[in-house]
This record gives sequence, structure tokens and C-alpha cells, in this order.
Amino acid sequence: MVKGLIFLTIALAALQLYAFVDCAMRDDSLIKRLPKWGWLLIIFFLQAFGAIAYFIAGRKPKGGGGKKQGPQRRILPPDDDPDFLRKL
Repeated sequence: MVKGLIFLTIALAALQLYAFVDCAMRDDSLIKRLPKWGWLLIIFFLQAFGAIAYFIAGRKPKGGGGKKQGPQRRILPPDDDPDFLRKL
């Protein structure tokens, strides 16, 4: 019983810490419903409930929501760019 309680306490503290750091490091454009400082206060004061609320309602996915995008085009210097060299 005590081991389970200790494990639960550590898991909830890790969840709160992860949510707080994730919110603090995330760009403002990837946070929805409240400003970043609002989510940080909610996570800090409501602890696990605030962290769960942030993950459910406050975050936009970083990678564009899992939509399949084409490959990223690399920026090439002019002497390596075949399109530029063709125009010469």
C-alpha cells in the first residue's frame, strides 16, 4: 500500500513537472484557449488536474496535427541548386 502511494506521488509529480516544462518551452502559437502564463498558473496551483487539463485542452500538436506533409525542401546555395544552374 505504501509503495503504491509513493509510486503514485512520484508519477503525479513527474506529470506536473513535464506539463509545466512543456508549457514553458512551447511557442505561444502552439498554446490554445489561454495565454501561456495562465496555463502555467493552472498547472502550478491545480497540480495533476491542471496538467491533465493542459494536455487535453491547452496544447496544439507540435508536428502539425499528424497530417501527412510532403518532404521539406532544403535550401541550397546557388552553386548547388540545379534550378539556378539551369538558368545560367
